[in-house]
Amino acid sequence: MPCRLEGRAMAFKVVTANRLLDGAVVWMAPEERWTECLDAALVFESDDGAAMLAMAGRAVTDRLVVSPYLIDVAPGAAGVRPVHIKEVIRAAGPTVRPDLGYQARLSPVAR
Repeated sequence: MPCRLEGRAMAFKVVTANRLLDGAVVWMAPEERWTECLDAALVFESDDGAAMLAMAGRAVTDRLVVSPYLIDVAPGAAGVRPVHIKEVIRAAGPTVRPDLGYQARLSPVAR
């Protein structure tokens, strides 16, 4: 069953993908919406991964996103944060010029 992160020490996941329209990194949010803000993502326990990917599959069928997959997340001082460095970089945006691109208008993730 999907749940919001409530400070419990468990393995949590979110579904990420790229928006088909512009390639932006997005995360699945409640009510099967997609958001560019990781803090607004639907966080759930690891056991619910298959059900969440099935929901994401509908967005693929509707041509909203491509290649959805699960990532590990953990609670941080400023909210949910990816565990793997690849996902930290995807969430934060370009590493060479963080002041450019669509990620520049979002709140920093790994600072």
